[in-house]
Amino acid sequence: MSDSRQSEIAAALADVRSRIPAHVTLIVVTKTFPASDVEILYQLGERNFGENRDSEGSEKSLDLPEDSIWHFQGAIQSNKLRSIVQWSDFIHSLDDISHARKISSLADEANKKQSCFIQINLDPEINENSQRSGISIDELDSFAEAAAAMTGITVVGVMGVGPLNADPRPAFATLEKASQALQKTIPGATLISGGMSGDFEIALEFGATHVRVGSSILGSR
Repeated sequence: MSDSRQSEIAAALADVRSRIPAHVTLIVVTKTFPASDVEILYQLGERNFGENRDSEGSEKSLDLPEDSIWHFQGAIQSNKLRSIVQWSDFIHSLDDISHARKISSLADEANKKQSCFIQINLDPEINENSQRSGISIDELDSFAEAAAAMTGITVVGVMGVGPLNADPRPAFATLEKASQALQKTIPGATLISGGMSGDFEIALEFGATHVRVGSSILGSR
């Protein structure tokens, strides 16, 4: 690993860190970047890493020390879940009850509790044309009750992705409202995973406890 790359990442990381309160968890999204970049981040004190693909997460997680915390935040494919449950500490993209059943069963097999965020669709109109994954806020209560009853899952909170090319404030307000609704069903599910490189500071205004930042730290992909 080059000293120049280490300096580049350190400077960008310091800038992002200066804009995030100490109580908020920064997840550095390392998808498509090499394991050497993740090792630099680890040396700089980071412990939370996000991946969108099982193939990358399963490989990189083997290269990092045991105290690294791995977040899977991509679209879930059922045939990848056995591997995802093995390496991930948190799944951010749970939005299908059949996936929840499989995650619970695999976690039981592995003698672990899989921490999951329920993904909320924050597109202004949830319809057949929506490009985003996630359940509607109207479905949250029944979905959360069903998932929380599964022995291998711990529902920890809600996750959402702000809309493209639109003011993210209404979307993050919806996510905050979803969090408050979820806590009525599961009082301990207080976490909000919201905000990426372009909008994490706005997500923080609406109570985000976890922000997922990649390009602002590691550069363009």
